[in-house]
Order: sequence, then structure tokens, then C-alpha cells
Amino acid sequence: MKVSFAAGLVFAAQLCSVSTAFNPLRFFLDDNSFSPNVHGPVPIGDDIAAPPLNHPSQKPYETDVEGSSSITNDHYIVMFKPSVDKAKINSHHEWIQHQHHKRSLDWQDVSTFLLKHTFEIGDSFMGYAARFSPWLVNELKKHPDIAIVEPDRVMHVTAEQRFAPWGLARVSHRDRLGLSTFTRYNYNETAGEGVTAYVIDTGVNVNHQDFEGRASWGATIPNGEKDIDNHGHGTHVAGTIAGKTFGVAKNSKIVAVKVMRADGTGTTSDIIKGIEFAFKESKKDEDSVASVANMSLGGDASLALDLAVSAAIKGGLFFAVAAGNDAEDACNTSPSRVSSAMTVGAMTWTDGISSFSNHGSCVDIFAPGSLILSDWIGSDKASMLLSGTSMASPHVAGLAAYYISLEPSLANKPADLKKYMLKYALTDKLEGIPEGTPNVLAFNNFSE
Repeated sequence: MKVSFAAGLVFAAQLCSVSTAFNPLRFFLDDNSFSPNVHGPVPIGDDIAAPPLNHPSQKPYETDVEGSSSITNDHYIVMFKPSVDKAKINSHHEWIQHQHHKRSLDWQDVSTFLLKHTFEIGDSFMGYAARFSPWLVNELKKHPDIAIVEPDRVMHVTAEQRFAPWGLARVSHRDRLGLSTFTRYNYNETAGEGVTAYVIDTGVNVNHQDFEGRASWGATIPNGEKDIDNHGHGTHVAGTIAGKTFGVAKNSKIVAVKVMRADGTGTTSDIIKGIEFAFKESKKDEDSVASVANMSLGGDASLALDLAVSAAIKGGLFFAVAAGNDAEDACNTSPSRVSSAMTVGAMTWTDGISSFSNHGSCVDIFAPGSLILSDWIGSDKASMLLSGTSMASPHVAGLAAYYISLEPSLANKPADLKKYMLKYALTDKLEGIPEGTPNVLAFNNFSE
């Protein structure tokens, strides 16, 4: 289905193009020419439902488009309603072609339609990303088969400061760290064995010695990018998940899924394509007991991104996601507001919430996120100190892999795994937790 759908859209794009010139993806562009309701609201009913949200006052389909500086110009994500069958999806390109033909007969401006991605994540997320003219955006909004037309936003990695692995020690001790426990990581030697972790980020320095040959390159999604982590963020995250020295799950495999560019930014559509890759690869992987995914990235609320994450989780792939570094309500950003994911806030070595960490009811758990030492780029031995919820999330992704290796019955059951991790997490250990935020600390339940 996917091949014919993509081929049809490409063919339609070629037929409908007035010019072959195309300006590559641009970042941080203001575009006030579109209606602020382009991507919302969408009726909730039998056709489509929003992912569960934990914030009672939140309106899941309303985000402010006008005046935003994080939208890529003329680029949109289109999602079909789940009730639309494959025959209708496959013929969608004919409808687009007809719209362009009708427009050209009226001697009106017709600009290039350019397909960027097609999406298919499980049975509940099908769509595509493309460049559209404003008039076609309006037509898509009225189409009975379309659930969402949303601007393709720019997302950001969430590391904040550059400044040990005290984080590993904290997730293996019930009480606050002291002189005798500060550098002691207690864990089961099978940690993460048989589990693959997909790092959806800036890439991974797969040749780093700390990965012992367990890291591989999966996919590079952004156009024009090379199969290399030239930022460092993804390598740092991967090291916390599964590095021999810095990792929680020291036996897990790492797969790099590059969705962010060298400057630490990427579009929503590229991230969704990375999610799709990780999901499909995890289904084909016969060598692993199960897979987990980490996304230490985020940005403005995006229903399309939320639904993509939800679809992958529904299909059996566990997601740990960063809560964000704006010291605000995590329910206002994506993908941190997806309740089926494990949303992770950051804490300090003194058991306080990190000053930058997002908070609120959408945060599920806290993990070490201030002054975390992990792997880096530039050589196969490099390391770096970083702070951020980006550093907290991989502690939890690593713990997910750790728990699966100890309890194989949790494999491919993200909801059960999340409940299990929260069951054994430590409660009421953190100080300075804002009202309405769960006081829960990640823990590996190691017994000495």
C-alpha cells in the first residue's frame, strides 16, 4: 500500500508542478498567511480520537500557528482518518491532481506540490508530509477523508548546559546519595540483554568504544544529512541508555535514528518518519526480545506527533520522552503530553527538581538530569557533561530495557512495562516538586 500511495503522489507532483525549483527546508520562518485553525479543531468521534492527555484544562486540538517562529514554510503534515480504507488512500493522489488541474483551468496560480514523506504506523496512523499552496491547504481541510492538516514545525533537542555518572548510582539506591554511594551503581549483570534501544535524535557515534560494537546506524531522515552524529546530543543519550561505562542497560543494542540536524533542530515530519522507521524495524527484529525508544526532543504542541507516538506505543514499542527544559507545564508541549509514553523530568544529585525541568501532571517520573557524564563525538573515547531532561529520559529508556531483560513477560507491552516501572519507582523522595506534579523517582529495584 505504502509504495503505490507514495508513487502516486510523486507522479501527481510531477504532473502538477509549474516549476521544478524548490527551496530546501527552512527553519524558524514566520508565516502569517495561513489561518491559525489550519490544524484544528478535529471532531472526536468514531473516526479519530486524541491521545489521552493528563491536563484537565488542555485543549488537545488547539495550538497557536500565527506568529510562531517554528513552522517550516508551506510544509504540512496530513493525516487520514482511521476509517478511510486503503483504496481511498491509494486514490488520494488523483484527487490532488484533479485539484491542480481545475485550478490551472481557472488561470489561477498553482505552485509546486512536493511530497516529502509518507507515513504508516500500525493501523491507526496513515498520512504524508508535503509542500502545499495555501489554497490546497484549505481544500484538504474540507476533505471528508482527512483528519488533520498541521504545519510541519521545527523541534529541538532538549540539552541545556555543558558541565558524573552519579545518575547511575541514584537509580540504584533507595535513599539520597552519600559519600559511600555516590559512585556506586548496583545492577543485575544481565542489564538490557536481548533488548534493542532506538535513539531518535541527532545520530550516534556508533564507533565509540563505550558501545563495544553494540551500536549500529539505522536511518538518516533529514535530506542532505550524513550518517554521522555531528552534534553530539544523540551519542550522549545513547551512552546513558547502554554504554559500558555510562549506561543503565549495559548489554542492550543501540540503533541510531537521525531526525535532527547538526544544529539540534528538525521538523515534525522528519521525527514522525523516524518513529515509523523505529516501529517497523522493531517488528522485523527477530534477534531481540523486545525494543524500546527514546526521544529526548520536543517543541510546540503537535497533534500529529502525539498521534504518531501513540500509534507506535499501541503497536508495542515503549517510548521514554523528555519533559522539556522550559520550567513550565509539560502538558503544553509535544511529545511530552502523550500519556501512554513515559514522560521524564530532571532531578539533581541532592534530590531536588532541576531548575529547568518541565513539570505538571503530564510528567510521569523523574530521573537524573543535571551534570550527567556520558559519551560524545570527536573520537571513540570522548565524553561530555550535559544537563537537561534529555539526559533524564535515557535513564528511563535504559531502565525499561533493564526491566525487560529481567522480566521478559513485559516485552512488547508498553502499558504493562510503564505500570511495572512506576510500581517499583520511589515516591516522595524529591524536594521542591510543584503542586500537581507526581513525586516519583526512577529506580531499578536492585536488592543488595
